[in-house]
Amino acid sequence: MEILRGKLLIFSAPSGSGKTTLVRFVMKELNILAFSVSATSRKKRGNEIDGVDYYFLSANEFRKRIESGDFVEWEEVYPDRYYGTLKSEVERIRETGNHVVFDVDVVGGVNIKKIYGDDALSVFVQPPSVDTLRDRLTARGTDSIEDIETRIEKAEFEMTFADKFDKIVVNDDLEKAKLEVLNLVKDFID
Repeated sequence: MEILRGKLLIFSAPSGSGKTTLVRFVMKELNILAFSVSATSRKKRGNEIDGVDYYFLSANEFRKRIESGDFVEWEEVYPDRYYGTLKSEVERIRETGNHVVFDVDVVGGVNIKKIYGDDALSVFVQPPSVDTLRDRLTARGTDSIEDIETRIEKAEFEMTFADKFDKIVVNDDLEKAKLEVLNLVKDFID
């Protein structure tokens, strides 16, 4: 008997666009989804848990895993701050027949889509404006003013990638965005 392999659902967005909120909503609504935990070399924030929120690796360990070919995709987002998707995590979920959900950087999203093609749906979550994004990042209270401005510069660059995704969801009304994302996912996995 052939094992059903799950599809891949890729969500990417500039930081503060509401991507993680949308991913959590869809995962709560559909019990056939499994979250792909990314690896990162950044420090834990608040109550984050290793293996649940991220696989937290040192920059040196991350580089060793890159050299070993352990990642589907990875990126050095800032100096010595890496993010990536472990091959073992993707295959573990797919082999259960569940659908893999990614909450990744835009470059990672584009790279995963290139690798998995029609088995993957890529969704770009876009903020209504850069000013709204700045307000959201400030309200989060997790970053310094300098970090926020660095994230805004990066967001402006990341928004140029939107057309490389299968679908774009503008998150100007959270409830509307939730329903839009849920419908996109349902249509893709059916």
